[in-house]
Amino acid sequence: MQIHGLQKLTLLDFPGHVACTVFLGGCDLRCPFCHNYELAVGAAPAVMEEDAFLAFLEKRRGLLEGVAVTGGEPCLRPDLSRFLRRVRSLGYPVKLDTNGTHPDMLGALLEEGLVDYVAMDIKNSPEKYALTAGVAQLDLSGIRKSVRLLLEGGVPYEFRTTLVDEFHQVEDLKRIGEWIRGAERYFLQSFADRDSVPFSGLHAPSREKLDACLQAVSPYVPGAALRGAD
Repeated sequence: MQIHGLQKLTLLDFPGHVACTVFLGGCDLRCPFCHNYELAVGAAPAVMEEDAFLAFLEKRRGLLEGVAVTGGEPCLRPDLSRFLRRVRSLGYPVKLDTNGTHPDMLGALLEEGLVDYVAMDIKNSPEKYALTAGVAQLDLSGIRKSVRLLLEGGVPYEFRTTLVDEFHQVEDLKRIGEWIRGAERYFLQSFADRDSVPFSGLHAPSREKLDACLQAVSPYVPGAALRGAD
């Protein structure tokens, strides 16, 4: 397993844990608002080999409390299960970020007990998913299956949506709420433009729009909340 990025310390990426974040390259979506586009398209070089990362974790025993694995899309990696076994063998809980396009891998990780927390992106309402994900004719069947796997409650999880003014309307959030009705946690986070975002001309929604989106989804997911909007 090649590591394409490492944040050595984070208090935010793994709820309730002092963690590090591992970035794995490659993704099957092309979201125009992606903050990690070089990782997604495979343009970012590897910065570390697997054994070196495991050695890093060995040295951080007693300081770190978990490992967040993100991308890109980690579930694209056929050796992900083996990698997570090695991480967990050192005593570290694992948080996985995923876009949900590989439910068989996600299901296998859940069944084997290799992840302790899952954060899954919900890009938009089903009708606007392909547009928002940057993939024409996107088949949603795998994503729907991943949603069902998490809703079954085998592991703590959250759904999250990055709201972009040009892509998301209040009605879309109502449709998302109907889709993930009863979810444990659902976070709405506002788009923030960065140099790494591949397309210009995208904007964060107004605070009024963010509040309206939260109000639209709350009847279906009462615990829904804004994240990082203040």
